[in-house]
Amino acid sequence: MGNDRRVRHLVVDEAVWCWTVRQRVKPDYADCRLTLSLFPEVTAQGVRRRLALVFAPGPDRIVSNSHFEAGTVVRLPDRAWLNLYEPGTVRRLLDAAAPALDTRPSVQNLKVNGWPYFAEVVDCPNAAKSHT
Repeated sequence: MGNDRRVRHLVVDEAVWCWTVRQRVKPDYADCRLTLSLFPEVTAQGVRRRLALVFAPGPDRIVSNSHFEAGTVVRLPDRAWLNLYEPGTVRRLLDAAAPALDTRPSVQNLKVNGWPYFAEVVDCPNAAKSHT
């Protein structure tokens, strides 16, 4: 198995986005988090901005915690799931969440709840593509 903590690259049009997945495991499952961080490799203004989609467990929401495939988030009861290590998943989440960066241009490190974007990607798979 390779290094799951490495920085990966995703090319979107002419922009190169870097992304990582981090898992925070705590003794209490409710405190565990799975975070997908995305940041452009180089911006026109030279400013580094980061978008972090944070997935926390909750009612009808499960994040992998070594019980099943790493990087997986699941919505119950329909058992819809995404794996945050898959480039196609990351691209769809980026397409859905990138407009959040435009709404808060002065925030350098923007952390948002990832579950609304999960719903957008899973429930309306073509909707995320309309943002690009």
